[in-house]
Amino acid sequence: QVQLVESGGGLVQAGGSLRLSCTASTRTFSSYAMGWFRQASGKEREFVGRISRSGGVTYYADSVRGRFTVSRENAKNTVYLQMNSLKPEDTAVYYCAADENPLHGLGVPTTTTRYEYWGQGTQVTVSS
Repeated sequence: QVQLVESGGGLVQAGGSLRLSCTASTRTFSSYAMGWFRQASGKEREFVGRISRSGGVTYYADSVRGRFTVSRENAKNTVYLQMNSLKPEDTAVYYCAADENPLHGLGVPTTTTRYEYWGQGTQVTVSS
């Protein structure tokens, strides 16, 4: 079982930046691909970004590409989401998730069903 704990959320003005962190309780963190998702009030959870096990490959939702960056430090069991040029529509609870079978998992990597472990979420609010 892997436990994920997010931190770094908060209130920021439009145009500002935040960096979220997600720390995993596992000795094999480098074997998991990691994803970030978000869920706005009254909406479904949506994909934000994903990073490969080594950190060499990332991809993003169209809505955040060029503004958000996913990175990881395997030695610290931590994945990050750097969010720049924030907009009010980025307001949501942000979740990190772990994919324990990145090569042969079921479902596409942008869907929630691909990930076996989830954090509790951290609120990000962007004011206009």
